[in-house]
Formats: sequence, structure tokens, C-alpha cells
Amino acid sequence: MDGEFDAFLTSGELAFGTRDAALLRAIDAEGSLNAAAGSLERSYSRAHERIGALEAEFGALVDRTRGGSGGGGSALTERAWDLLARFDRLQVAVSDTIDAEKVVLAGEIAERDGELASCETAVGTIRALAPAEADRVQIAIRADAITLHAPAEAPPATGTSARNRLDGVVEGMEREASVARVLFAPADTDGPSIVALVTVDSLDRLALSVGDSIVATWKATATRATARR
Repeated sequence: MDGEFDAFLTSGELAFGTRDAALLRAIDAEGSLNAAAGSLERSYSRAHERIGALEAEFGALVDRTRGGSGGGGSALTERAWDLLARFDRLQVAVSDTIDAEKVVLAGEIAERDGELASCETAVGTIRALAPAEADRVQIAIRADAITLHAPAEAPPATGTSARNRLDGVVEGMEREASVARVLFAPADTDGPSIVALVTVDSLDRLALSVGDSIVATWKATATRATARR
């Protein structure tokens, strides 16, 4: 899997990712939260706090026993194993598709701010990491880097410069067990359609249909430009 990509299962405002899966697996392997935190070189207090936050959203994940002749310990619940299985399926589903799921745009650099550059493209201005010597670039936008929002809930266009923002219209959707592929056309431009890869939880929350307006955002630091002739 691409080293920059991390799959997430979301519940409320909390996202379960690779570090959380590693913590649960370490608890199973080590038999206690304290030993698990040590094996991962994390502090016990932060690991304990994270398990508490995960359990508040996903339910009981760790069975704990105290003291006694066996010394006590921790074991994963069936709910935890189910969560890990869902996360594994999500990672597999995404890793099978992520390399092909991107759009590449030609751009001209209009302005620089250190390593970041504002690039004019067929879909508007996009901020990306760009090589210092380049004036003409091509920009790859990965499907997994894009977050979709309902227009009323989207961050403002004048918000943080770390995000790109693009208005669009949904053209189609392909739903799998854990992830969904959303194709949308940028609004008010003649630019190419763009693919976003989102979890089915996000798709259900947005309740999208073909023809709906959508706002896509993605980080400039997750968008790389390469020089072109």
C-alpha cells in the first residue's frame, strides 16, 4: 500500500486507523495494555486514553482482569476482532484500487510560497508541493486524498491555505463493501472529471445521488506537482 495512505473507519468525530489497529493487535499479543504500549514505544497513559476514546464510539474492545494469582491482564473482545476485520477489509479494498484512482492535470505555476505553489489548471487554482525549478507542471490528485462535503457543511473557500477546495456535481458512484468510488465533474469549468474514494459510512452520511452538488477538499501537502516540458 502507498506509504502516504492510511485507511480509516469513522464513528462520530473519531477515526480508527492503522495506529489503533496496531494497538489492539499488540494488546492481544502482549496480554496487557501496559505491555502493548511498551512494545509500540508509546506511553501507557496515552494508550489508555486512546482505548477509552475508541470504546466510547465503537463499544467495549478490551476485557480487563485485575490482580489475582494470574496477575491480571487484558484480552480483545469479539467487538474488537470484528472492528479489526472491518479495517482489514477496508485496507484490502483500497489497496487494490488506489494506484489507478487519480487524475493528472497540466498546470502553470502562478505563485510560490516556499515548497508550496499555486498552479493554474483546467479546474482552477490548485495548491501543491512543486519542484523549485519548474514553471510548467503536471499535478496528480489521488482519489484517497479527497474529502467530500455537502455544500452547506464545506469549509469556506477563504479558509486555510493548506486545503484545496473544488465545487462539483456528482456524475456517478460505485459502492463496494467498505469503500465507494464517487465520480464528479468540476463546476463551471471544462476540466476533466475527478474520482474520490470514500468510506461507505461517508457516502451514507452524505446521501448522494447523481446530479447532486458536492464540495471536494484535499490538502496541498498531499498533492505533488512534477515538472513537465
